[in-house]
Amino acid sequence: MNQASMNPAPAATAATAGIRRTVFGSSVVGRRSLLGAAAALSGAALTGCIGSGGGSPKPVASGAKNANAPLTLQIAFSEPKVRDALLTVVKEFPGPKTTVNAVASEQFRAQLSTYLTSATPPDVIGWLAGSVARDYAKQGLLLDVSDMWTGDGVCANFSPALKALSSTEDGKQIFIPTSYYWWSIFYRKSAFKGWGVEPPTTWDDFIKLCNTLKKKGINPLTNGIGSTPWMASGWFDYLNLRINGAPYHRELLAGEHSFTDPQVVKVMQEYKRILPYFDPNMTSYDNQTAVTPLVQKKAAMFLTGSFISTAVPKSVVDDLDFFSVPTIDPSIASAEEAPTDGYMASAKAPNPTGAKELMAYLAKPDPQQKYIELSASATIPTSPDVDTSNFSPMVKKGLALLDKTKEITQFFNRDSSDELQLTADKALTRFIDHPDELTSILKDWQKSAEKVWKS
Repeated sequence: MNQASMNPAPAATAATAGIRRTVFGSSVVGRRSLLGAAAALSGAALTGCIGSGGGSPKPVASGAKNANAPLTLQIAFSEPKVRDALLTVVKEFPGPKTTVNAVASEQFRAQLSTYLTSATPPDVIGWLAGSVARDYAKQGLLLDVSDMWTGDGVCANFSPALKALSSTEDGKQIFIPTSYYWWSIFYRKSAFKGWGVEPPTTWDDFIKLCNTLKKKGINPLTNGIGSTPWMASGWFDYLNLRINGAPYHRELLAGEHSFTDPQVVKVMQEYKRILPYFDPNMTSYDNQTAVTPLVQKKAAMFLTGSFISTAVPKSVVDDLDFFSVPTIDPSIASAEEAPTDGYMASAKAPNPTGAKELMAYLAKPDPQQKYIELSASATIPTSPDVDTSNFSPMVKKGLALLDKTKEITQFFNRDSSDELQLTADKALTRFIDHPDELTSILKDWQKSAEKVWKS
């Protein structure tokens, strides 16, 4: 079993404040990260040891095909509790010595292509499932890990939805998911009881519930689109999933359909239908402060990620419950937004055998469970064999929701790109302010999206 020794952090600079580096089985220490705005709040995103700052990671000199050669794991960084959870888990990896390099999230994003196109890339990279991983696979930059999804492979009993999420268009698997979290409509149980209402099971019932609450002087919905305009995409995603289905949603974000299509118009018309039910102050809230009216029972429901449990007071956590966005078209297969994190290996990994061994270890039930328990995050395991008996009732319910859904999507930017997310932010916030300008808004959105897709 590898051991990690902890060296003092080097003097901080403006560019590398707090950054440290860890080598398991050798000598340096670091931390892991939450990648993406929504995941950063939940603790469900990738976490890892903090690297030395700028530039590409220094490769570990090793024989290219030596299965015992040292490994390099490249990730981003965030807070200490999540970092320490990963350090403990990787320290117990019984395989080759593993150097964990990490840099700040934005730097990591900017350098990701450099890592993968380097002549000596890191063996394993912590990242997000979805479109970006598929794009790199199309370029031949990712290791095919299909064998880990079949037979007695570590992912063989993972859900079909997770397998589809980790696959290329031609059916090869190039990603190993290790944690995810869910989006749903959250509410306070005591509030619903006091108002004499129940969670809806159909879309018509949901609209009726909103009308009932509004008549009681309660804002049915809260949201935070002030400094976090991407939150407006949550409703766009779910309405598109419920009206047009997950395949169309992915294709739309990939540029295979137009934002002016009749299908998108139908989505936006349904979005327009629920606009009167939102807290009128949502443009002054961000994704965290939007919980305030929910906590105060001035707003009833919030479509958000399970990271809401870290944003409300501890006294409110046990009063939280949720229901999935109700079905709109029964012919459309069920789908849920579940931002998923895990690992991918470089096609040119110096030690491909060791890379698979490390990813297999991180995907096993015991390491997944230990990471979740130590990090105390709102994430849930991807392995169905993790002992969930000590998980909270709400997390167990979230796990059951994702286990039974037919399709798993990520979030707008994870299923497309950060650049396309900016076009959505502009279009959807404008739509919320001026819903009667829908036609021109969709035309402008399509023009902006085409620039992103062509770049």
